[in-house]
Amino acid sequence: QVQLVESGGGLVQPGGSLRLSCAASGSIFSIYAMGWYRQAPGKQRELVAHITSGGSTNYADSVKGRFTISRDNAKDTVYLQMNSLKPEDTAVYYCNGDIVDYGPIATTRRRDYWGQGTQVTVSS
Repeated sequence: QVQLVESGGGLVQPGGSLRLSCAASGSIFSIYAMGWYRQAPGKQRELVAHITSGGSTNYADSVKGRFTISRDNAKDTVYLQMNSLKPEDTAVYYCNGDIVDYGPIATTRRRDYWGQGTQVTVSS
């Protein structure tokens, strides 16, 4: 079992910046990839940014040039640096992990894990 814990959300003015962190813990064998999703009221959850264990990244078109995803593999932690924030960035941001953990026997299993979410509000 693996747990993901997000932090760093809050209230910020338009044009401001926030840095989100997500730390994975538990019976981790390896991490294939981690990413950030967000969900605004009345909307579906959408991918914001994604990073593989090798450092390959992908971003939603709406955040390209403003957001940067990075990772610290030694600490099983992923970050999302958010600059030039806009009101439309307001949402609950969820951390996602494509993670291989230890199974109940002498095996491993690849599973998808989610954090509890952290609120980001961009408003004057």
